[in-house]
Parts: sequence; C-alpha cells; structure tokens
Amino acid sequence: MQENKPLDESRKTAQTSGTKMAPRVSVCGYNIPHPSEARVNIRVQTTGDPAKGVLKDSCQDLMMICQHVRSTFDQVVADFKNNNGFESD
Repeated sequence: MQENKPLDESRKTAQTSGTKMAPRVSVCGYNIPHPSEARVNIRVQTTGDPAKGVLKDSCQDLMMICQHVRSTFDQVVADFKNNNGFESD
C-alpha cells in the first residue's frame, strides 16, 4: 500500500497538536523511526492522569473535529452548488 506522506505527516501533527492542547498534557511529541516503516512513536507526558486515557480522549476529540470540518465543508459545497445552478450529486 502506497502512503501519501504529506497527508500522513499532517494527520500525525494534528494528533500531537490536539493532545498538546489537552490540559492534562505537559509534553507530547512523535517521531517516525524510518520512512519505510508504517510506525509512529508517540510520547505523552501527563500532569498525573494515565497517558493511555489522555491519548484516547485526544483521539476522540480529533475525530469529532474532523467530523465537524467534513460536515461544514459538505454543507458549504452543497450551498455553493444550489446558489450557482449546479446539480446536486
């Protein structure tokens, strides 16, 4: 399977950025051991809560953000098509 490296990097950056914004996180980072490996090492240092739970919560928050962005995008595209005489799909 061929990966889109820039999109992969964006997704990983979004994940670590979302985790950093969590008030329970003091340090968060990631590295990619080797570009040919489909693996990412994520390091989360928390203010006391278990890192696994904080990371899980951050992933769920990121999924909700992505769903919001997608639904907003779809609505704007539909509005544009309706206002400019394009047929809906």
